[in-house]
Amino acid sequence: MVEGVLFVLMAIGALAGAVTVVAARNPIYSAMGLLATLLSVAVLYVVQLAHLVAAVQVIVYAGAVLTLFLFVIMLIGVDKEDSREENLPRQRWFVGVIAIVIVLLAGGVTLFGEFDWVPAATQVLPEETNGTVQAIAAPLFTDWVLAFEATALLLTIAAAGAIALAHYRRREA
Repeated sequence: MVEGVLFVLMAIGALAGAVTVVAARNPIYSAMGLLATLLSVAVLYVVQLAHLVAAVQVIVYAGAVLTLFLFVIMLIGVDKEDSREENLPRQRWFVGVIAIVIVLLAGGVTLFGEFDWVPAATQVLPEETNGTVQAIAAPLFTDWVLAFEATALLLTIAAAGAIALAHYRRREA
């Protein structure tokens, strides 16, 4: 039951983040939508007992790649100035209420629910999950090593190109 509710909430969070990535006019807001999507997917990995994949999702994608995106956005520069007036006057109140509801829901599930947060604490241990180090490392470093290295090279070239473009535009001005 709790897994189903968690799946629905994280799926809604991932979809809302994806829509924000596409619909936001400000690239910083798009990056924050990408962060919401990546973190929601990481929680879905944890629910599926793929803890290594969830950790890699947070460390590599939500950490390193998103930081790289933000550096590139800042180097290129956002030319328009944002207004500092608050357009949504009840936004802080609404977010506070949602935060309180989430804390109460998590507390209720923890105290009164029959949900096992750690699968090893249950009587039945899963034989093998898809998220173990061995299950990930074997195909990654045998079958997919070329794609893994090509992706790393592509990200490095993209970052270097963005930095070169940012410096080239500054010299013209």
